Amino acid sequence: MLDRFQTQSPTHLPAVDESNPSIAMSKPIFLPCTDGTRLGLGGAPLGNLFHPISDAQAHLVIETAWADGCRTFDTAPHYGHGLSERRMGDVLRHHERNNLCLSSKVGRLLTPDPNAPSEQHGYVNTLPFVQHWDFSRSGIRRSMEDSLQRLGMTHLDAVFIHDIDEKTHGKQTEHVLQQVLDDTLPTLQRLKEEGLLSHIGLGVNDHHVVSRVLQHASFDCLLLAGRYSLLDQTALALMPILQQKSIALALGGVFNSGILAQKLTHETQATFDYAAAPATLLDKAMRLQTICDKFEVPLPAAALQFALAAPAEIVLLGIRTPQEWQQARQAAAHKIPQALWQELRELDLIPPTAPIPFNHQTHD
Repeated sequence: MLDRFQTQSPTHLPAVDESNPSIAMSKPIFLPCTDGTRLGLGGAPLGNLFHPISDAQAHLVIETAWADGCRTFDTAPHYGHGLSERRMGDVLRHHERNNLCLSSKVGRLLTPDPNAPSEQHGYVNTLPFVQHWDFSRSGIRRSMEDSLQRLGMTHLDAVFIHDIDEKTHGKQTEHVLQQVLDDTLPTLQRLKEEGLLSHIGLGVNDHHVVSRVLQHASFDCLLLAGRYSLLDQTALALMPILQQKSIALALGGVFNSGILAQKLTHETQATFDYAAAPATLLDKAMRLQTICDKFEVPLPAAALQFALAAPAEIVLLGIRTPQEWQQARQAAAHKIPQALWQELRELDLIPPTAPIPFNHQTHD
């Protein structure tokens, strides 16, 4: 079905007026922290994912990350039905706009409903909206405009087409993908020309759908969640394709929703992709924990540094407390001996072609 429409390659897309200060095309898609660490703040927990947090706590998380040098922030209408966008905008619009990279997503529209449940799609105490899918031209424009109003901003650095995979859409997947090609991508390109956004991308949990879209279309960036981590490297083969096409990569879900974010024991009730971890993955995670224990390395530190070794411009972290941000910064800086990575390779816990961190200093 996806053989009749081909979008133009980036070299043939209409030129954007770079003199427009609202577009800032010379700025990278994703900005590292001010010390060079490629970490950014993901907005799902700020939308009350599974557990509520107060506005004050959400604002403190964002301000803590900013004060510590974080300059890349990602959110979505899906996160708390607009709550994450509102909270991020409340803080970030008081900072110099050209000094940060802010992204959101399209594909879901929010409609006011006085009877909207307070718990929807894993988010609790959400704003009083219900969501529905809309990848049409009018739906994408409305989604963009709604997000900008919630954020209190005039433009976004990147906009990701959100969750277009088969697991999400089932029998409607082919229709969704065709509409993405026919309507969504051309509309985002038009909005890009109007200065409402700078870069166009996909935001997905499935690397297969990325390959499918790339057969017919080009885009600027990819936010891939969960498919490249210390536990799951199924997207490894996609990496050289992205590099060849100059598609900027952002990694999310590098702790696979929790299983890699803690010290594991046989009593741990671990989750993978927001559900109980399958036995095979739990067994693999326990083997990773055993190797980390051998070298006295926290499992979260190994998980985060493995992700940072990938050819990704940014690694986005879902944070709900200032302490979690500081813990992540410590994990990124933890000294890990090369012998740990070599042993993981020898035990086939990571592929031999997967990039690994390189430390100039040894660790006894």
